[in-house]
Amino acid sequence: MAKHFDDKINQIIKSQSGLNRGIKNRHLFMITLGGVIGTGLFLASGAAINQAGPFGTVLAYIIGGLIMYAVMLCLGELPVAMPVSGSMQTYASTFISPAVGYLLGWFFWLDGATTIGIDLLAAGIILHQMTEISAWIWVLVFGSILFVLNSLRVKSFGECEFWFASIKVLAIIMCIIVGTLAIIGVIGNHPAIGLQNYFTDGLFPNGIHSVLLAMLTVAFAFNGTEIIGITAGESKEPEKTIPKAVNATAVRTILFYVLSTQTSHIPNKPAIMHSKGM
Repeated sequence: MAKHFDDKINQIIKSQSGLNRGIKNRHLFMITLGGVIGTGLFLASGAAINQAGPFGTVLAYIIGGLIMYAVMLCLGELPVAMPVSGSMQTYASTFISPAVGYLLGWFFWLDGATTIGIDLLAAGIILHQMTEISAWIWVLVFGSILFVLNSLRVKSFGECEFWFASIKVLAIIMCIIVGTLAIIGVIGNHPAIGLQNYFTDGLFPNGIHSVLLAMLTVAFAFNGTEIIGITAGESKEPEKTIPKAVNATAVRTILFYVLSTQTSHIPNKPAIMHSKGM
């Protein structure tokens, strides 16, 4: 049985030997990290804070991050042993059954198509508020850019993804810095806030069950980490790059979500209102 699977795996890998493995380690890392940082953080985190409170949201992101890390560790084992572009669909077809692989492939396509639409709408909403240009115009602009990027060579695509993801990471780092300065009272024209936002309305203002409800937002936010398996078929030395990308991406994702969330909730307290002359 083991020899049968080995022969089948080697046959599948050989059939994809013509793929251009142009994705480098830094590309793989930023593609995976950038795939996780997006709508779930820039928009959906506000709903999670409103639902579970600051502490409940941080707790939900920590729990969700640990689950995400466990899934990434399991998924990372497969691309190392079987670096093919089919990813989860190929693994399910090979080790379970072709029917399961067929269904999983369509489910994954539906997930990706829905998420891309949500991301485009989120970009349109944010930029509409900033520029007052119709959100649908921004959707068409970014949709066209996305189509062009996916039409490029794999190396060019990886390079573009690297720099675009770097912009998102830089923006989050700046938000964390600004939020920290606001908490300690350096900026914002108000006294230091400290950690009072965790205790003003209690650790769980809407009950402990609100953390479970926030986990729905968390699950959506961490959607995208599975892309590490898809890029395996076009990565250079996947046996070396994928384990590094799994560990680095999981740790940084948890840190970014937790730190940016806890520095984004500033309570509207009387003392703060007074400092603004209200």
